[in-house]
Amino acid sequence: MRLDKFLSNAGVGSRSQVKILIKKGQVSVNDIKAKSGDDVVDENKDVILCQGKRISLVKYRYFMLNKPAGVVSATEDNLDKTVLDCLSKEDARDLFPVGRLDKDTTGLMLLTNDGELSHNLLSPRKHVDKTYYVTCEYEVTEEQLDLLRKGVDIGDDKITLPALARAGAQTNELYLTIREGRFHQVKRMLQAVGNKVTALKRLSMGSLKLDESLNPGEYRALTAEELRDLKAGSIKMQA
Repeated sequence: MRLDKFLSNAGVGSRSQVKILIKKGQVSVNDIKAKSGDDVVDENKDVILCQGKRISLVKYRYFMLNKPAGVVSATEDNLDKTVLDCLSKEDARDLFPVGRLDKDTTGLMLLTNDGELSHNLLSPRKHVDKTYYVTCEYEVTEEQLDLLRKGVDIGDDKITLPALARAGAQTNELYLTIREGRFHQVKRMLQAVGNKVTALKRLSMGSLKLDESLNPGEYRALTAEELRDLKAGSIKMQA
């Protein structure tokens, strides 16, 4: 692999940025200063340093985004800003959103290039918990909460699985945890019990919880602990 491609794929910078680093003598291969980005390297054997730090390819990358309203959950769109547009060009490379949130829904969005983890989190058979903070047009009654806990008819072949539902800070708000991913499910569930969703924010997906220090549109890489717990949870769901 070309050295400049290796460094770019490893997230060091764009091709042009990498070439500047090489030109400044800040990149070495096996303790020898690199002369050109055209140099061919063996990414599995060569020791490649940039500014004194060893660089290696990371196969999979994972980012948590606090999705803002008005952004679509897609890799590209001709009309609207996508979740990938919230990331830098280098960070967004080869990533895709794990599942979808409606354009007006905010909160936790996982972005990765790990197809296996994405499948495990989204598979209907795995029943991964997803928790939302829901604001409704009308007061949320105890009767409505009880109906949500039992499962409701939203017009599909089957009623929804029992949900976890509890009152929120205001009388028209609630926390709702579902274990499915049907189309517009939360909105349809509230409609089925005689209410209407006016705002929806996802707080968690499996073990992964939204970092509330992230403002809408901000993102960060998952910590090693978050990734470990998320993968461990997806493995248990397969059993």
